[in-house]
Formats: sequence, C-alpha cells, structure tokens
Amino acid sequence: MTLNRFDETAAAGLPKLCGSDVELGNFILGIEDARVLDTCQEASRALLREIDGLPLWTGAFGWYAAPAHDSSRADTRWTGDLPRSGSSSVEPGRVVAWPTTSVTVAGGSDISRDWGRRYLPGNGGCAYIDLNHLELCIPEVLSARAYVAHWHAMLRIARRAQARAQERLPEGQRLQVLVNNTDGKGHAYGSHLNFLIARKTWEDLFHRKLQHLLTLAAYQVSSIVFTGAGKVGAENGHDWADFQIAQRADFFERLTSVETTFNRGIVNARDEALCGSRWGARDVDPPADSMARLHVIFYDNTLAHVSSFLKVGVMQIVLAMLEQGRLDRRFTLDDPLAALHAWSRDPSLTARARLESGGETTAVELQLRFFEAAREFVEAGGCDGTVPEAGTILALWGDTLEKLGRRDYGALAPRLDWCMKYLILQRAFQQRSDLDWESPVAKHLDHSYSSLDPEDGIYWSLERSDGFERIVDDAAIDRAMVEPPADTRAWTRATLLRLADPESIDEVDWDLIRFRFWDSQFGTIRRTVRMSDPLSFTAAQTAPLIESGGSIDDLLDEIDRIEERRNEP
Repeated sequence: MTLNRFDETAAAGLPKLCGSDVELGNFILGIEDARVLDTCQEASRALLREIDGLPLWTGAFGWYAAPAHDSSRADTRWTGDLPRSGSSSVEPGRVVAWPTTSVTVAGGSDISRDWGRRYLPGNGGCAYIDLNHLELCIPEVLSARAYVAHWHAMLRIARRAQARAQERLPEGQRLQVLVNNTDGKGHAYGSHLNFLIARKTWEDLFHRKLQHLLTLAAYQVSSIVFTGAGKVGAENGHDWADFQIAQRADFFERLTSVETTFNRGIVNARDEALCGSRWGARDVDPPADSMARLHVIFYDNTLAHVSSFLKVGVMQIVLAMLEQGRLDRRFTLDDPLAALHAWSRDPSLTARARLESGGETTAVELQLRFFEAAREFVEAGGCDGTVPEAGTILALWGDTLEKLGRRDYGALAPRLDWCMKYLILQRAFQQRSDLDWESPVAKHLDHSYSSLDPEDGIYWSLERSDGFERIVDDAAIDRAMVEPPADTRAWTRATLLRLADPESIDEVDWDLIRFRFWDSQFGTIRRTVRMSDPLSFTAAQTAPLIESGGSIDDLLDEIDRIEERRNEP
C-alpha cells in the first residue's frame, strides 16, 4: 500500500501546530438587585455581543431569528441588534436565539456550554460563552512566537468588547474581566492548549505506552516553575497556602481524564482531532486517521510574553521528542499529583518529590534533566521542520532555568507572571505592616494583576513601563487582530468569512464551513467545504485564485480540490 502524504509526514514528525481555548473571569459590579447573586451570565453575554463574527444564524446548526414573544425558543435577555455583524435580516424587536448545551449544576439551575460561537473574519479565531465565561480561541498557529501575538491579539479584541459593553451598562455598574483561572472561592475555569501530534503518538500515550504518559505528566508538573501565573491561597478542599506558583494546581485530582470541569487529569485524554471525522466520513483516509490533537488542560492563563512563549515552545519540543521516542522514562515521578501540590505551594523552589526510579528532585532539577535531553535532541536536528525557532526556545528555556536555580526573582519577574506577582505582594507587605497573606488586600492585588482593563490591570501598567520582556511588539499584536496566520488553514477560513455574504453562512467549525446560496433557477443550494488538514489551505495555496479575481464559487471549488488531493499517492 502506498503511503499518502499524511502517513509520510507522520513518520517524519508532524509540525507541532498549536491552538488554545481560554475562559476569562467576567462579572458586573454595582448591581444592587438582591435576586442577582451571580452576574457572570450577564457579563459574558454583554462581552460576546460586542464581538463581530459568523455565522449570523442557521436553522439546525447555529443561531436563528425568532419572534420576540416566543420565549420557548429564545433567550429573551437580549433584543434588537444583538449580532453586531451587520445582518439586515435580523430586525429590531426580534430576539436572536442561540444554540446551547444545558448543564445542570448544584442546586438544579441550568447554565449553558459552548453558547453563541462566533468565528472571526479578521484573524480566523473565535469567541463564545462556556459556563457563563467568555471564551477566546486563537487561530491555528505553527510557532510559539505566533501564539504570543495571537493570544494577546484576542485579549485586545476582548478589551475592545469590554469598553463597548461598558458604554451600554447603566450608570453605577462596571464590567470586570480577569485574565486568570480561578475566582479564589473554589471555582476554576479553563486555560487549554491544543497541539497537533501523530495519531500513533496519541495512541501510544493513552492506549499502549504508559511510560509516555508518565513522562509527559512529569514534564508538565515540573514546568509550572515557568508557566505558573501565581495565586494567593488555596481552593478545592486543600489546606491554606500563602502563595502558590500555579493557579490551577488545586483543581487537578488524577493522572489522566477526559473530563475538563471535574475530576481533572494532569494529562487530558479527549480524542477530538478537528481534522474531519474518523467515522462515517466520505473520505477513505481522513486526516484524523493519522493526525490527532493533544488537548492540554493543565496550564495557567499567562500574560507575560516569555512565560507564554516557553509554555508553548518547550511543549512543542517535548512533544517532538515524544513522537520520536526520545524522552527518558527515568524522569517519571512516583506520584505526579503529590509532586504538583508540593511544588506549587513552594515559591522557594526547594520542595522535593520522589522519582519513580528512586531518589528525590526539585521541580527545577527535573526541568534541567528535560532541558539537557532536549538540547541534545535539538542540536541533532530533531526539531527541524516541526518546531520553529527551536534554538531560540531552547536558549531562553535554559537561561530561565539557570535563574530559577539561583532563585533570582528580580531577574525572573520580567519573564514570569508568578515571580512578578510574588514580588509585588511582598513589597506591599513591606510597605504596610497591617497586611499579610490572608488580608483581603492580598487577594485583591492577586486579581488586579490580571484585570483586562488597561487602567486597572497591574500587568498592563508594568508592560507599558517596560517591566516585562517582550517576545512580540505592539505592531505584531495589532496585525494579529486583523490578519490570520498565513501558514495554516486559518488563512482560508478567515478569507472565506470575509468574501462570502454573511447571510449565506450556515455553520462554521475549525474544519468545515457550510454555505447556503440562492439560485434563481434551482432555489436554495447548499455547499459544505471541508478543510480537514490544518496544515493545508494556506495563503500560498488559495491566495492566487483570490488575487486573480475568481468568484466565491471558484474558490470553493479549489478548496474542494485541495481536500480531494489528500488521498492521491
């Protein structure tokens, strides 16, 4: 049997394409109605209302317009011009109903998941509501540098929505948005990364080679020393801690799981490739047969450029090593969960955890083991073609670990959120003798660090005063707000959303778009274009047709041909 292009790529190592889906903390201050105990629902909808995206509506797949009196079909909180994408078909006085997946929570109330998803014509990302939190998804990117640019671009889009939504609120009310992962009262919300890996690598991780799973868990747990966002206190039934390196540490309860909102596992086993269906698809050999998506729910929501860059870049290197069988099982921990909880509660970086092979290690010492193995791997060309800027990532990783080994918090603060937050809190205690870790002011500073508001947010104030090292500049972030990555399918997705009549788009997903066209002779014509391969449908493939002035039908035909050529020998 002849290997197709996907089999050949998988054998050589897939580029470690990355995506992310991140929930933000959102609430409204100043609502005096005693019946309103939780303003997250109102806040998240107010934010999403101000983010333009597609689809406008669809019957079975997305949004639809419904008469305002039909409360059984619509969320009647919002009326009028809710979808601000310019649809002339949504008339004032009508309610826009959004598809929801209801979840029953403690107390019997229903809240919605994956609600009102909007894909952005500007950069190919999307925004929606998950469990009453605004959730942001960057477009697919190939490099850690592009990740930082598009992550901060999505934050600027959310900030713009916050400013617009604030203008609509009654006097005395204030919309707050936090770029963090817990509210300090026992509730956590997700900060997920997603990486393209070979299907065989995924099967080895979860079905065949336990040592691979344990090694990846050991890497993730020890990497909190440069990926943690830091927080005051403890949650989820854990004993009090003055300060923790990782915000999400308290919420991990097992080694692996498919769940993301309870019983969270360090390594998530969700099998959702977003590369076409593996079952019932029209394709003989869909990409999902040879490609998989590693869904990483472990990490904190980071703002510092270096922390964000290393979080993605080092993970790309580690996954490339895993894919090529180059990770050492001697790095595994005897109890990864116990190690996570001990290391997170120790900003002095001296806590030790037992290795499965015997002996004990600190988190930094274990990271140095991974670093030395990665340096040999990268220098031997192991990341060629799979991890852009692997040498830059390696050098910054090594230098950061060296500073962590010396506990040089002053040098680390401009790079790592948890170090900067830790120093800010310590300085506050020095300036005010009446404050300590259990003071409400300490938690207020913790949350204020991550405020999205450029005036209130401590992070943004420090960034403006050059308090942080930058990976990308403001110009790159501004471009990422309006331009999709040219080297992934995000480019074609965003381009199609720009070119098509918004009212012709029935459904958008990462790997397909469904259209509905009107023809005077044949009536309604429906077309589905599939973009199964996240590494195809790039600007190089589809831009020439657009530049030649081809019609939308011509472009859809070309995309179909790209999809069909996947199986050619």
